[in-house]
Parts: sequence; structure tokens; C-alpha cells
Amino acid sequence: MIFTRKRIIIGLVIILFAAAFFIGYKNRGYIEQLPIGCAFKAQTLCAAVFTSGRDPVVVEREDMGFNPLFGLFKAKINREEKSVTCSLLGTGLYEKKAVHIDKLGAVLLSGVEEKVIREWKPIISRPEPADSEALAWPRGELMPTGPTPANIDMMKINSAVDGLFMEKNPQKKLYTRALLIVYDGRIIAEHYGEGITKDTPMLSWSMAKSVTNAIVGILVKQGKININNPVSVPEWQNTNDPRRSITLDHLLRMSSGLAWVEDYSGHPFSDVNMMLLLKPDMAAYVASKPLAVKPDTLWSYSSGTTNLICRIIREKAGDRNSYWNFPRRELFNKLGMRSVVWAADATGTFVGSSFLYATARDYARFGLLYLNDGIWQGERILPAGWVTYSTTPTPAAPKGQYGAHFWLNGGKGSEPHNRPYPQLPVDSFFAMGYQGQIIAIIPSRQLVVVRLGMTYDDNWGMEPFIKTILGAIN
Repeated sequence: MIFTRKRIIIGLVIILFAAAFFIGYKNRGYIEQLPIGCAFKAQTLCAAVFTSGRDPVVVEREDMGFNPLFGLFKAKINREEKSVTCSLLGTGLYEKKAVHIDKLGAVLLSGVEEKVIREWKPIISRPEPADSEALAWPRGELMPTGPTPANIDMMKINSAVDGLFMEKNPQKKLYTRALLIVYDGRIIAEHYGEGITKDTPMLSWSMAKSVTNAIVGILVKQGKININNPVSVPEWQNTNDPRRSITLDHLLRMSSGLAWVEDYSGHPFSDVNMMLLLKPDMAAYVASKPLAVKPDTLWSYSSGTTNLICRIIREKAGDRNSYWNFPRRELFNKLGMRSVVWAADATGTFVGSSFLYATARDYARFGLLYLNDGIWQGERILPAGWVTYSTTPTPAAPKGQYGAHFWLNGGKGSEPHNRPYPQLPVDSFFAMGYQGQIIAIIPSRQLVVVRLGMTYDDNWGMEPFIKTILGAIN
């Protein structure tokens, strides 16, 4: 029986490759996608199961439902060793493996020997506060018991929130998993999808870039980094290398001039997919990219620059364990962000572009830090002026839609049609991630909105939703 099953599988593989050959050389991209697909499935399942504690059946259906090719990749989950191995049809072809490391999350091996990764022993400060359930929000989890402020139309807000969890179009599901609204420092609405709770750490995607911004800001406050100086990248130190002029400011504002293709689904073999899913040293891959244009002349969104920044941070933070501990000690514990798990690549450098996990409440705490100009309950966490710097439009951004690792609504000029979201206040800014992850921050209205989900085209209706919420607060 087993022998027959193996013969069937081998036969299917032969048919698959014969079909690929028959299709022709010009369609070789389908074959090139196979290792990327296996790596994505292994990493996604490993993080979802061992970091978020989610049902793998649901993860396969929802998180990978946007591409039918994922059905060809069979994953084996080993709960004892906390790993996921994935290959084409379970045959071992294009096999990729991700392992869960305590306090560092899911790590793709990417060609590095597993024993090297398993030898990592992170010594990271315990999450604080220890008694969070007994402490009042936002430092802890204890919610106020009194009525919500009289100036809030809760019926309108609850109706809008409920609408995000209704799948009205079976062909375009929202898969909203968490929605949290903070007004004037108080949670006024909180709702979770099936299988998700207030304690479920969820994937940030590119919201992690804004967290990277905070870590840089802390190093600036400590006098360890000057964002206007050329960055010290070993690969660029040749006297004639034009990349030597790139500064941390250029990298933060996505204006480095480095060649980069940021495309997840339209161009599967893009730079961003190669980096996240096939490269053991993501920063080194980015550092190898040539200069396409002069720095500060073109705005071009690049997850690669963030991971290069994470290696620069690593050089400033001390030894490897000091680096791993730095965000917990200097940021997360101070804000009470107890749930955060920040995954690393196979060299131990944080994947600051994409792979941070936290609860909706912890993402909201982060939003409150920026809402309050980098001050947390009387303590200045970020240097004075850092939030203003981070939310100042990058000159090369065509609509002034990007600052320093934050998305903006400032626009070019003061006309509403020049802003990305004309129905929202001009001071709105956002930590945004792929497939609809968002922390929206509106200082003029004392509002933070967190939405987590898996909307394949990103369009879950953010602008009309937040407009409705603002209209419900008088």
C-alpha cells in the first residue's frame, strides 16, 4: 500500500515536470516559484502554530488561500521539536524548513544547518509588567468599568466594527481578525475573529518597519547613532563605491537609491521574496544591491532597507544577546508590550521589515507612544522631535505619503485631493502592513485604530471605516 502510494506520488511529480517542460522555457517562472512557495508555507505555518497558537488547518485555508499553488506544497508539522518542513507534494523536492526558537519565533533555515540555529540560547528580559492583569490599561490589561464618554455614539461604532467581521462577498473575504479602537487613551471598542483572542500574537508584516523606527530613535536618544552620517556598511567601503554616501536618514525615508523590486504576488521572484524566503543573511543580500539612482532623488519602497537598518542596529547594540534583548529592555517592557516576538533571519538579525508578532492591544500601545509624541506615562522614550521627524513627508515621495518608516496623509500642499486619504485628518499617520494590517494614529482626534486581518488585496475599507468612527465621536 505504501509502495503504491509512493509510485503514485512519483508519477504525479513526473507528470508535473513534463507539463512544465511542455509549457515552454518562457514559463520557467512557475518552476522558479516552487522553493519560494515551500519556504513561505513553512515559515507561515511555523509562526502561526508555535508563536500565535493558531489552528494549522485554518492557517492553510485563510493565510494561503490567495494562491492555489500552495496546495501543491505539503507541510509536516513536528510539535515536539517545534518545526515545519514543506516540500513539493511531500516528496522532499524543494524542501524548506522553519524552526521555532524560544523568544525569537520562527526562523527559516535558508541553507544554514539546523544545529547552528538550535544552538542559539537567547537570554531576554522577561515580559513586563508581570502582574499585567491587575494593572490598569494601558500599562496593564485591567479595563475601566465606568460608562463610555457621553460624546461617543457607541451604536454607530459597534455597527461599523461588526461590519468588518461580516463576509458580505464570498469572492472577496476580509478575514478581519482583530479590531481595536483607543480614544483619549481608553479602549472604546475591541472585537476578535474566530479563534483569536486579546492574547493572540498576530503577524505585523510591514508594521514592523515602524517599530524599527522606534529602535533607531532610542539609539539616537542614547547618542549611539546619527541618522545624517553615512552608514557603516562593510560591503560599501571601497573608496570608489557610490553607496558610501547613503545615510540612515536615506534608508529610513526609502530614498537610498538602491536597486530593489518590492512585489509579492505580481512578481514572485522579486527581491523582497528572495530576501524574506531564500536568503539566510537578508542584510547582506540588500547590501549587495547596486545603486540605481543618486540617494535622495527617488522614493522607492523597500523592505530590504529596513533589514539593512536592523543589521546596523545590531552593530550598535553590542553582542548578539544584547542585540536580541535591546527592544525588550528599551521599548517593549516600558510600554507593557508583553506579547511581542520579533523573528530573526538565519544569522540572528531581526527581520524588521516583516516578521514581528504582537497582540492587538500591544500594537495599540505602540500607537499611543507615537500619539503622545514619544512620551509614555511621563517618561520620554523617543528623543524630542523624533515623531515630528518620522511624520515629515519625504521630499521625493510623490504625494508626500511617506515619512521615516511611517505612512502619512499630509500630501503635497493643502488640497484634500492631494492627500492619500482625503476624508481623514491631515495629521493622520500609519504603520501599515501587507494584507490590511494597520495602526492608524490621529493626534488631533486622540485616536488610535488597530486592524489585523488577511485581506488579499489590502482593501478592507480603512478610510470609510475610520471616517465613520470619527463621525461617531463628537
